[in-house]
Amino acid sequence: MDLEFSAGEEAFRAEVRAFIAAEYPDAIRRKVQLGRAPAREDYVTWQQVLHRRGWIAPHWPVEFGGADWTPVQHYIFDQELAAADTPRIMPFGLRMLGPVLIEFGTPQQQQRFLPRILSSEDWWCQGYSEPGAGSDLAALATRAERDGDHYVVTGTKIWTTYAHWADWMFALVRTGGGERKQQGISFLLLAMDSPGVRVEPIITLDGMHVVNQVFLDQVRVPVGQRVGEEGAGWTVAKFLLGHERSSIAGVARSRQQIRRIKRIAAGQSAGGGKLLDDQRFRDRLARVEIDLMALEYTELRALWSEASGRAPGPEASLLKIRGTEIQQEITALLMQSVGEWALPYHVEALKGEWPGGAPGPDYAAPLAPHYLDWRKASIYGGSNEIQKNIIAKGVLGL
Repeated sequence: MDLEFSAGEEAFRAEVRAFIAAEYPDAIRRKVQLGRAPAREDYVTWQQVLHRRGWIAPHWPVEFGGADWTPVQHYIFDQELAAADTPRIMPFGLRMLGPVLIEFGTPQQQQRFLPRILSSEDWWCQGYSEPGAGSDLAALATRAERDGDHYVVTGTKIWTTYAHWADWMFALVRTGGGERKQQGISFLLLAMDSPGVRVEPIITLDGMHVVNQVFLDQVRVPVGQRVGEEGAGWTVAKFLLGHERSSIAGVARSRQQIRRIKRIAAGQSAGGGKLLDDQRFRDRLARVEIDLMALEYTELRALWSEASGRAPGPEASLLKIRGTEIQQEITALLMQSVGEWALPYHVEALKGEWPGGAPGPDYAAPLAPHYLDWRKASIYGGSNEIQKNIIAKGVLGL
């Protein structure tokens, strides 16, 4: 794998950079740069800008609306999006469900759902975790009983990100039994405006409403909205989780955050000089940069393999583990870089609704809530402890 950028690849970078400079709305850019929470319409607006350019799902096959990009182009694209402080592209439809439908969906399902995922007309959420089934996902208890041409779904899903914004949910449900917990699970597509769906908010440590508990009380779902065969949902789930864990690594955005730390530390007074000149701070920052560089090469290898037709394997677990550990360390360094100004916190400041003046720099207000919020990164998508077990089994044969 050649890691030197060719003239054509540098030209592609310039094209992406020029497009972002011309088309990225300034109001959304400013909100992201200040660390404020984007609204639903902010995500949709930016995703539709990318869709009009044909760049919203470059990892999809061309015949489904993707782009015929090389792994290096994917890498450059992610770098430039992060460097421009764009909102992250919501992964649920584009990076999770889309590849599932392309791999396992019927032609009717592909024709119905994929165009609306590309255009961001439909917002999707993920119905995997339950109160008694998180990292042990196969322990899920939500049941779907067959009733003619429908399933009747009863149960609950939890930690469901942006379910309060979602039009649809892709959900794992139990349609049968078997000797192993993984048997008898099916993968359904469920409309969130169906009778019997109730969404209750969960307020997280940062004071924000992002995740929810979703109650399903005899929700009727057409059999035609099952993806794959009945009882084969575990195979679909594993395929989806590989794509999810690969994207969780967030290497490009972590690199952008390190640049942010350096800018802040260069202006922050400490010990009679600047924080960036403090040897202990520089050592800590250097260790994170080295770890991120190593992770970046692993991500490139995984991306190259995926582009060659291989589904993400155990390396996706490695990306998830190290990616989230690095993200957590970065939020700690950001807190340290602004010193005492990280301590005052009003949730309204994160939402852009705080009427009073900020006690310190405007970029400092969201750093404490971001630090608290990113404690969850090593838990969601399958806890890091579970990922280590996956690696031990898949790589070491333990």
